[in-house]
Amino acid sequence: METRSYVSSNAKAQIDEGLRAFMIKVYNYMAGGLCMTALAAWLVLNTSLINLFFNVDNAMQSVSLSGFGWLMFLSPLIMVFVFNWVILKGTTTQVQAVFWAFCALMGASITPVLMLYTAASMVRVFLITAGTFGAMSLYGYTTKRDLTGMGSFLMMGLWGLIIASIVNIFLKSPGLYYALSYISVAVFVGLTAYDTQAIRNFYMSADGENTLTRKAVAGALSLYMDFINLFLNLLRIMGDRR
Repeated sequence: METRSYVSSNAKAQIDEGLRAFMIKVYNYMAGGLCMTALAAWLVLNTSLINLFFNVDNAMQSVSLSGFGWLMFLSPLIMVFVFNWVILKGTTTQVQAVFWAFCALMGASITPVLMLYTAASMVRVFLITAGTFGAMSLYGYTTKRDLTGMGSFLMMGLWGLIIASIVNIFLKSPGLYYALSYISVAVFVGLTAYDTQAIRNFYMSADGENTLTRKAVAGALSLYMDFINLFLNLLRIMGDRR
């Protein structure tokens, strides 16, 4: 009995150590993705690349997205489908490459939004986002409660938000715009906890290194999207406009 108990405890310790290393890899990829996004956004905003994204009409004193700007604005949506295909069919190297490309394109695509706010308010909102994300991710990692039901409800809410946002492109309602921002914050706060628990449950100690890396990158993308969407919606609510 004592030997069996020792073996069981030792196996559990090895699983916990492997899970911890796996989650660290997930968060490292996510942090790297955020850095890539920040670098891409900075390059677009502070170099001549910005001229590719916008058409400036000096006579009318107006600025609008160019055709290339619209392409970059929509490119992350396209890349999500590419990533889902690569995660199933591609090599580990291809999965990593698409992840970094996605993060870079996301940085370029959000520059029209970032241009509207002061640097100080973006830093403030980023810190608030990081604190909120960290707390909810920790909760998702440590809680014994099964969040599957909550995740299904939140995913339905997310699709509702997407549809309502598309509708509001035509309605252009400021009230609906801010209401959707508040609801989006609630949805992505919940999804952060749900996705963290799902990623933790995704870990299998028997997986090989390549499989673990692919799982880590896929998990990092989920948490990355939660963070970016939480940041953008908090920025719309709390950011100071230029």
